[in-house]
Amino acid sequence: MPDPEESHLRKERRAKADRLRSRGVEPYPWEFPGRVLTEVVAEACRALAPGASADDRPMRVAGRLMAVRTHGKTSFLDLEDGAGALQLLLRTDELGEARYHEWLADLDPGDLIGADGVPLVTRRGEPSLRVSALHLLAKAIAPPPEKYHGLKDPEERIRRRYVDLLSSSESRRRFTARSLLVREVRRFLDGEGFLEVETPVLTSVAGGAAARPFETRSNFLDQDLHLRIALELPLKRLLVGGLERVYEIGHVFRNEDMDTTHLFEFTMLELYWAYEDYGGMRDLAERLYSGLAQRLPSLLPDSPTAQEAPALFSRPFARVDYVEELERKSGLHDVLGRPIDELRRLARSVGATVPAESPPGVFVDKLFDHYVVPTLTRPTFVLDHPVSTTPLAKRHRSKPGRVERFELFCRGFELGNAYTELNDPDEQEARFLEQLSARGEEKYAYDADFVEALRYGMPPATGFGLGIDRMVMALTGYTSIKDVVLFVPARERSPPKGPAPGANPP
Repeated sequence: MPDPEESHLRKERRAKADRLRSRGVEPYPWEFPGRVLTEVVAEACRALAPGASADDRPMRVAGRLMAVRTHGKTSFLDLEDGAGALQLLLRTDELGEARYHEWLADLDPGDLIGADGVPLVTRRGEPSLRVSALHLLAKAIAPPPEKYHGLKDPEERIRRRYVDLLSSSESRRRFTARSLLVREVRRFLDGEGFLEVETPVLTSVAGGAAARPFETRSNFLDQDLHLRIALELPLKRLLVGGLERVYEIGHVFRNEDMDTTHLFEFTMLELYWAYEDYGGMRDLAERLYSGLAQRLPSLLPDSPTAQEAPALFSRPFARVDYVEELERKSGLHDVLGRPIDELRRLARSVGATVPAESPPGVFVDKLFDHYVVPTLTRPTFVLDHPVSTTPLAKRHRSKPGRVERFELFCRGFELGNAYTELNDPDEQEARFLEQLSARGEEKYAYDADFVEALRYGMPPATGFGLGIDRMVMALTGYTSIKDVVLFVPARERSPPKGPAPGANPP
């Protein structure tokens, strides 16, 4: 049921829009060219003394009206745009008595407005724009959330991210920082000689990870398809084709549960590097994260966590051996030599609920997740996993039963995964079949065309997969992935009672 008070406010605001139209003012105009950001006005004000104005520098600004404070024949309007906030000064001697009162009567917090004027510093030293003309750019029929608290309900902040953003400068800064961090990732990789590419989202085989895919169907092909669960296998086909350093940043989809570090639609970076091994990729990953951390304080100057990031991600990162650390933290011994029934029992004793027919590496991983991962609060490379945990990695050249793999952890969750790539087609085929036999999910993971591609020869290579959302979490200190993703899937709400589609709202 709509809030009666909010419905009343909407009715009042719609009446104001109608009143403007009756005066020949369009409340939703087509354009507002020539505006500058509020920071340009603020910069012009730095050269002015209190009480002075730059009458020879007319400017126009545009943004959202946040508040109105009226003092007789003078009013102050708070305007926010993508660069920050600015005070607008309205006076009857500048606008005229009639226009001054008309504008104040028809404006509301939340409206998008434009203003022409000149930079001014008030006698109290406040940078401002002395307004000579106002323009309504979009009448806000829905009132914004209460100014000082914004959207209080976390679920509403996710469902209506646009309201969260318009009411919270912190939220806008956070998501701006995310975009700029992704830009820095691209800049870093481009500087390292990697080529950005695109691979299909729809695929006939959902390979490259152990996850359940979303399924769909192509009417044209008369064929079942899946949304990709990883970027890996198409990118490694490009290595076969002679593209030696490639990367992609894109969405992947896994038809599984959501929690504080998992979504079923999320953003991945994967990169592949011919003629290098996981040691070289470890150095690159360390340089990438360290460089991003150095950049962060300027992106989020008001965040204590951002200011601490350069020290937290200073090189070198810690390094631990997967098996040695698991045995040290759990008190278990000879983990890799234990029969699968015992590994299953141990995994279930710590709360794991994986299927009983899972391969032994799944149970070992669950033990590692329980005993070790929560303790990895600083950037740490976990090295040299058991073969059974990683069907696409190359066997370790000096540790029997292991593969050349690392995972990067920080703040108790994984940030990235890399290994020296398996490029022997016969061994790859055998590992695929072994994995499928254990999982009983042949329709998901076996990619015969990828095995065929390997038969043409893939160079020695290393690859790295990094969750962009978790990367932002680790650098900024947010504890839920929902806080760093603009649009998060959510359960549908019951439709509100109200007018039928197409009818005028109350």
